[in-house]
Amino acid sequence: MTKYVYDFAEGGRDLNDLLGGKGGNLAEMAGMGLPVPPGFTITTDACRAYLRTGREPYGLADEVELHLERLEEQAGRRFGDPDDPLLVSVRSGAKFSMPGMMETVLNVGLTDATVAGLAARTGDEDFAQDCYRRLIQMYGRTVCGIPGDAFDSAGSSVQRHKAIFRQYTGHEFPQEPREQLDTAVRAVFDSWNADRAVLYRRQERIPSSLGTAVNVVAMVFGNLGADSGTGVAFTRDPATGERGVYGDYLADAQGEDVVAGIRNTMPLQDLEQRDQASYDELMSIMSTLEEHYKDLCDIEFTIERGKLWMLQTRVGKRTAAAAFVIATHLVDEGVIDLDEALSRVTGTQLAQLMFPAFDLSGGAPRIATGVAASPGAAVGAAVFDSHRAAEIAASGTPVILVRRETNPDDLPGMIAAQGILTSRGGKTSHAAVVARGMGKTCVCGAEELEVDLDKGQFTTNGHVVSEGDVISIDGTAGAVYLGTVPVQPSPVVRYFEGEIAPDADPLIRAVDRILRHADDRRRLAVRANADTGADAARARRFGAQGIGLCRTEHMFLGDRRTLVERLILARTPQQREAALAELLPWQRADFTELFREMTGRPVTIRLIDPPLHEFLPPLEDLAVRVARAEERGEDPGHDRDLLDAVHRMHEDNPMLGLRGVRLGLVIPGLFAMQVRAVAEAAALVPGSRAEIMVPLVGAVQELETVRDEAQRLLAEIGVDARIGTMIEVPRAALTAGQIARAADFFSFGTNDLTQMGWGFSRDDVEGAFFGRYLELGIFGVSPFESIDRDGVGRLIRIAVAEGRAARPDLHIGVCGEHGGDPDSVHFFHEVGLDYVSCSPFRVPVARLEAGRAAVESTGSDTR
Repeated sequence: MTKYVYDFAEGGRDLNDLLGGKGGNLAEMAGMGLPVPPGFTITTDACRAYLRTGREPYGLADEVELHLERLEEQAGRRFGDPDDPLLVSVRSGAKFSMPGMMETVLNVGLTDATVAGLAARTGDEDFAQDCYRRLIQMYGRTVCGIPGDAFDSAGSSVQRHKAIFRQYTGHEFPQEPREQLDTAVRAVFDSWNADRAVLYRRQERIPSSLGTAVNVVAMVFGNLGADSGTGVAFTRDPATGERGVYGDYLADAQGEDVVAGIRNTMPLQDLEQRDQASYDELMSIMSTLEEHYKDLCDIEFTIERGKLWMLQTRVGKRTAAAAFVIATHLVDEGVIDLDEALSRVTGTQLAQLMFPAFDLSGGAPRIATGVAASPGAAVGAAVFDSHRAAEIAASGTPVILVRRETNPDDLPGMIAAQGILTSRGGKTSHAAVVARGMGKTCVCGAEELEVDLDKGQFTTNGHVVSEGDVISIDGTAGAVYLGTVPVQPSPVVRYFEGEIAPDADPLIRAVDRILRHADDRRRLAVRANADTGADAARARRFGAQGIGLCRTEHMFLGDRRTLVERLILARTPQQREAALAELLPWQRADFTELFREMTGRPVTIRLIDPPLHEFLPPLEDLAVRVARAEERGEDPGHDRDLLDAVHRMHEDNPMLGLRGVRLGLVIPGLFAMQVRAVAEAAALVPGSRAEIMVPLVGAVQELETVRDEAQRLLAEIGVDARIGTMIEVPRAALTAGQIARAADFFSFGTNDLTQMGWGFSRDDVEGAFFGRYLELGIFGVSPFESIDRDGVGRLIRIAVAEGRAARPDLHIGVCGEHGGDPDSVHFFHEVGLDYVSCSPFRVPVARLEAGRAAVESTGSDTR
């Protein structure tokens, strides 16, 4: 029989798949001899079985009964005993942390009969009634779906809470403790598929198949008076990564009060003056846990009448800056090696560090100050309702979500907002924890704000800010500004640009050190997509080892558009040759600039790809201009010629029409002009490493035809250059073995390969059905954002295998924007590509992820 329930003594964090992160870590702490209340965990297997069938799996009830009896023995109390009742908490606990997204019910087991026993044991009738009130409210909301604000009018009266419960449910509050427990467990299972949990998993890319465990733990009480309390602690600052004591504490409170942010907390250091013994024990446990987990630990604790209890620990969420700083500090302390440090940071975090920061040189008016909960600079319209924020953001207006405090129901607005601002809470509040996890700018606990949600405004220091008014928040400094504050490049970008020394501050030192190690470890080369000398220079400063894609069509825009128009309008071979001759020196100059910026590095130049009509004015504009000219009795002249050309070149589906290699084969001399320009430019710049890439090849004969002419021109000018092709048509991937015989290299054009592989256009479907597909789980993430491993990825695997089988020395890369996507870089390493190419700003991200991919594939290597 499947085992569905584990005592804390039976598990550990090695069973997190089964016990969830919370259950596994509670068991781990219990095994370390730390003060953990007794309890047991119902596994994710039970949750999955329940969600699959709609009922508890066979045998679960008996297992729960057995473990409840053991818990009674350990606690020395009985569940439902009217004289000395055992009370339990029922908490969710998935494998990956999902703060506040699923359900918790505290004080389970309180009834009209047992509340008297609790009062007698503690000697505090008010405390017992407060616990009962909390249970009715949490149980009503979680198990019975009563709106959270329905109890607002009940005050502290248990009787009024019970009356509201009866009003909404049609029955009395359950007086059987086991009924409370069983229904609470089922409610936690059901919360795995609650809207906010589904949305959070989608945001964080957590698989929906995992399910949640449920932890049933003997209650300990922080709301038993001044010598009791509850708190959250971090072994290092989760915002900056610096060593020290960080956390929040609330006297005479339960844990939910701290996380919810409904009361402003005191710094953890103040506990030292209130309860020296508990503080010293907590500091010792924090040190023990960080040494054991070898990482920043996030700890929840309760003090009950001077006795410290550990309620949870986990590897703590942290900001991007803290991730880099902590990783290098742990290396310096001899706790981890550089490989492990590299594996603990991500390209997504590095990208966050490259976001702009505020430029305060203009004296922006600061209107409030709060807790710097999650760094960054965010500007947007103040919005006071989560769903309203999501609506406004969807229309294209940046927003700042402003709340007194956030709760899990605010997740849609938090995801949509540029930043989050609250008047309550600290670094461990719901807003702060979720914002740090998502990389969102957040300022919490700005007590100067008086937030009026009904009016949709806040007031502070004589200022009134209403919905739609623009504010700026600085999550690094905890500052709130009125209006738009200009931004400036982040220090990390200035470091890449060479404006800041690598040892400028702890963060820059950490980024430099880890990125250098990534460069040492990675197998994949990293190139950049660049079309101009300025782009190439920046790419080189950011660490690019060459250009993986130069889009030559971008060089035909602006002032040169008229030259392309002449080519399109040419009616005779002489006119066409004249137009190409005019374009040649411009192309030669463009390529010369690229070769000079990338001397000694490969430069892959893609021959013209898009349909020529894209260089002409839109049909509608031309038609209007011609009609107006004719109305005035004027000769439309050139506009008439252009309109005729647009009509002549019209295609129902131009992205599958006359473009790429087809264009070069149909218009004599077009590709020859470009190849000549490449060769002449390479001849002018010693050390040039030219690569000519033919786009949209679907048959080897197409490539052979272009290659023969290109080789003749290269030989004529006396220049060597590789000739290869983009693999962006599914047929090319499936016939890669044939094509490889005519190619020196492949470069996957994953944007077009994804479009053609899926049969939809990235330009047309984002608003049409992508949102619905994400909701339904058809996409976990857009296939244009991260490579579709199963479909498009399989085409890539086939092409790599068959291409290399036909030509072992075939050089293979990727030049779509997937080349800078962290997850996709790992896939490209896995399938054996030689390089990735992406936009200049994503080059550092690709370098980091290529190093991480190498470490993951080979295992740790202490350095």
